Amino acid sequence: MAIQHRPDWSKAVETLLYVTKAVHDMYAALKVIYFADKAHLEKYGRFIYWDNYIAMSHGPVPSVAYDIIKHARGDAVWGSRQSEPSDFSMSGNNVEPLREPNLDLLSESDIECLDQAIKRYGSMSFDSLKAISHQDRAFRDADQDDSMSVESIAASLPDGEKLLQHLRGE
Repeated sequence: MAIQHRPDWSKAVETLLYVTKAVHDMYAALKVIYFADKAHLEKYGRFIYWDNYIAMSHGPVPSVAYDIIKHARGDAVWGSRQSEPSDFSMSGNNVEPLREPNLDLLSESDIECLDQAIKRYGSMSFDSLKAISHQDRAFRDADQDDSMSVESIAASLPDGEKLLQHLRGE
């Protein structure tokens, strides 16, 4: 049975605002979110805001965060107005937050994992991030442009079976 989850769009906006305060490159910001989410899942048993990950050509991409970026650069109409155009500014692949994130929506553990991922991955080159993310077992297990399941992401972590039991409520 697949683990059912629903992304928290409001928390996704605040997470992206938090990350892009330090990491302005769109590609790096999206990878930081993925690696922070994996660390949070491993350490605390849940994703930060339960994004859906897609195995795209350059690695795992959090689809909700990417939708927010596409909305900010005018590439997509986003029916759910969770993010206002005034939240972000885009210049090429650079994302600039236009307001401070609402930290009331981010837990201490969310911020801890985001900060660690920003420190570790935030200044890496495109090529380095692509190489690292392509080594990810959950990414390799997914078909290109297809979803990466919660189960495959969890199974790729140490103690994956215990984590899966936790996520299934067993």
